[in-house]
Amino acid sequence: MKRIEQLIVQGEGPMLDFKKEISSVHRIAKSMVAFANHHGGTLLVGVNDNGSINGVKAEEEKFMLEEAARHYCYPELDLQIHEWNVKGKIVLEVFVPDGKEKPYYAIDEKGKKWVYVRQADQCLLASKVVVEVLKRQHGSRQTIINYTDKEKALLTYLSNHPRITLKEFCKLVNISRWRAMKILVDLVSVGVIRVYQMENPEYYTLA
Repeated sequence: MKRIEQLIVQGEGPMLDFKKEISSVHRIAKSMVAFANHHGGTLLVGVNDNGSINGVKAEEEKFMLEEAARHYCYPELDLQIHEWNVKGKIVLEVFVPDGKEKPYYAIDEKGKKWVYVRQADQCLLASKVVVEVLKRQHGSRQTIINYTDKEKALLTYLSNHPRITLKEFCKLVNISRWRAMKILVDLVSVGVIRVYQMENPEYYTLA
């Protein structure tokens, strides 16, 4: 019980999310794949967003969680579920492991697959750049950077400015959106720059 109370005090973040209940296998699949595409994470089911204990019916929630992990996450996920009695109410601690076959996809109501990632305390739909970075970082292909004048111009710009968007980068070096995305994917993949999706449009900074 102390462990759960400590997690609640910690609050939601990149690796911790509170769920009052599981109302949809599709919706919870998004949260699961977001953790799997990040570094793993924990869902506390039966806890409100403000940290108060709501409690759940354990067997019903476990069924929904396992159904989502097996049939609405691709590849499927292997969860670790622990049941706790906190002040007379049941809370489920659900650990989603760091995925080994990234990117992971959540399957929606129409059967379409979407990649989600975790940033701060939010579950976000991954952009094309982020999806390609996940494929590159967890695939067999090795990323080799050829530092042309375009890469140098980008890094020089970021040395003097806090951020840049894809559109701004295209304009900076006068290249197509496709070519700019390829350069950004390469540099994010090797850890030279970082991508942030908390705002629209997403932006890039030096790592």
